[in-house]
Amino acid sequence: MPSYQAPLRDMRFVMDEMLDYPAHYAALSKDDASPDVVSAILEEGGRFAREVLLPINQSGDEEGCRLVGGEVKAPKGFKEAYQQYVEGGWPSLAADPKHGGQGLPHSLAMMLSEMICATNLAWGMYPGLSHGAADALRHHGTEEQKATYLTKLIEGVWTGTMCLTEPHCGTDLGLIKTRAVPAGADAYSITGTKIFISAGEHDLAENIVHLVLAKLPDAPEGSKGISLFVVPKFLPDNQGNPGERNGVTCGSLEHKMGIHGNATCVMNFDSAIGYLVGPPNKGLACMFTMMNAARLGVGIQGLGLIEASFQNSLSYARDRLQMRGLSGKQAPDKPADPIIVHPDVRRMLLTQKAFAEGGRMLVLYAAQMLDIVEHGQPGEERERAETLLGLLTPIVKAFLTEVGFESTNEGVQIFGGHGFIKEWGMEQLVRDARITRLYEGTTGIQALDLLGRKVLMSQGESLKVFTKEIHKFCKTEADNPVLKEFIEPLAKLNAEWGELTMGVGMKAMQDREEVGAASVDYLMYSGYVALAYLFARAAKQAATSLEGDDKAFYAAKLNTARFYYQRLLPRTKAHAQMIRSGAESLMAISSEDFGLGFEI
Repeated sequence: MPSYQAPLRDMRFVMDEMLDYPAHYAALSKDDASPDVVSAILEEGGRFAREVLLPINQSGDEEGCRLVGGEVKAPKGFKEAYQQYVEGGWPSLAADPKHGGQGLPHSLAMMLSEMICATNLAWGMYPGLSHGAADALRHHGTEEQKATYLTKLIEGVWTGTMCLTEPHCGTDLGLIKTRAVPAGADAYSITGTKIFISAGEHDLAENIVHLVLAKLPDAPEGSKGISLFVVPKFLPDNQGNPGERNGVTCGSLEHKMGIHGNATCVMNFDSAIGYLVGPPNKGLACMFTMMNAARLGVGIQGLGLIEASFQNSLSYARDRLQMRGLSGKQAPDKPADPIIVHPDVRRMLLTQKAFAEGGRMLVLYAAQMLDIVEHGQPGEERERAETLLGLLTPIVKAFLTEVGFESTNEGVQIFGGHGFIKEWGMEQLVRDARITRLYEGTTGIQALDLLGRKVLMSQGESLKVFTKEIHKFCKTEADNPVLKEFIEPLAKLNAEWGELTMGVGMKAMQDREEVGAASVDYLMYSGYVALAYLFARAAKQAATSLEGDDKAFYAAKLNTARFYYQRLLPRTKAHAQMIRSGAESLMAISSEDFGLGFEI
C-alpha cells in the first residue's frame, strides 16, 4: 500500500516564509488563524488523511460502489470515515459563522483539501462538491433556502452535487433538455436526465442537495435560458429534517477508468420538486459560483496526486537496487546501486518534486487572492485580487491537472514493471488523475476561458495585473547576484508573454479560429511562467536562510528551482513556437477529408 506524510514543512515554508500568511491573515482580521491554530489544523489534517483515508483508498478502488435497489452503497469504510470527518468539524472549517461555520480562511481549507486528494481522491469527492453548493446558495439563495439547506451543508450532515451535463450535451449547456414547470407556490416540477454526477447518490449522509440546471417553459434559446434549482433527495419537513422522498433517483452507475470509490451517477429527475435559485434564466451565472470553486478544487486534486506519486516514487527509488552508477559503485556494500543514483530516475523524481512544490506555491498564491476576495474590504486591493483570481483559476485547474497526469505517469515509470501492478498503488494514481483533466471543463475549455474571456476580452488588462507584478519583482531583484540565474530568464519570458498575447489578439481580429488554435499552448505557457515567478520568489527566500538550522531544506529548495528553470521552463519555447504558428495547419484539412483514403 502507498504511504503518505503531509508535506507540512513545505506548506509552512510557502505560507509563513514566502507568502507571509501570518501578516495576510492579520490584515484580514482573521485572528483565529494564529500560527499555533494553523499548525494544529495542518498536523491534525495530515493525521486524518494518513490514518483514516489512506488505508481505504486502494480497497475502495478495488471494491467500488454498488447500486442496490436504487440506493448506492459506498465502499467499506467510506461512511465511517465521513462520520469522523463531520465529527471533527472539517466541513465547516472555512464557512461563514452566520451559518454554523468556523470562519477560518479558505486558504487553510485548501491545504486540507490537498492532503485529502493525496490520500483518497475518490472519497474526497463526496464532501468536495458540498462546499461549492454551499457557496452557490450563500451568494444566490433566498433567506429561506439558506436557513433550510446551508447550515446542513456546512455541518456536513447533508452533501451537495452539481447537475449540469446531459447525455446529448457536455460543455454546451445551452442544449440542455431538462425542464422546470411551475408547480404551485414557489415550487417547480423538474424533469430530465443528468449524467456524470459525482456523488449523486450514496449512503454517507442523510440527505443530498442537488443543484440542477433546467429551463423554464418560456425560457429563451441557448445559454440565456438556463435557470438554477435546488432539488433535495428528501424534501425537508417542518423541522428541517429529511422527510418525503423526492422524485430523483440514480438510474445507473458509470463504469469508469478510475475514481472507482466515488459514485458517478446517471440521475433521473421525474417531476422532482425543486426551488429556483437566483433570478429566472440566470442560472449559468449562479452556477459559475460553484464551478469556479470546483475548478480550484480540481487543480488541488492534481497537486495532491503529484505529491502522492512523488513521495512513493522517492521511497521506492531509494530502496530499489538496479545496475551500478555510471561513474562507479555508489553503494559498494550492496549487490547493485539504488536507482536514485541514475540521472534519468533523478530527472523524473525532480520533475515530480518541482511540480509538487511549484503547484503548491501556485495554489497558495491563488488562495491568498480568494481570501482577499471573500474577506477583504471593498476597494482597489480586493478588485485586484478578484482580477488575479479570475486569471489564475483556469491555470490552476488545467495546468496542475496536466502536469499531475504527467507526474503520476512518471511514478509508474520509476517503479518499472511494479508500477504497472495494482498492489503498489501507482497505476491507481494514473487512473484517478486522468479524470481531473476532463471534469469542470476540459483543458481546452479552460484554455479558451483564459485566453478568450479573461485575457483578450479584457484587452489584456487582466494579464497586465500579473505581469506588472512580475516585472516589479524582476526590477527590484535585478542587481541581486544570487538571483541572476532566475531573474534574467523570468524577465524575458514575462515580456514575451505580453508579445504572444498581442500577436494572438491581432490575428484573432482577422480570424477567430486563431484563439482556439493558440489557447492550450497559451495556457501551458502561462502555467510555466507563473511557476517560474513563484520559484524565483522561493529562491530569494531560501537564499536568505541558508545559514540557519534547516540549511539542507533551503539548499534543496534552491536546487529544485534551478532544475525547474533549466529542465522544465524551456518547454515554453515549444509552446511559444506553436502559438505563433497560428491556425492554418489545423484548419487546412476539411472535416470530411482527414486523409484516411476511405469512407468510415
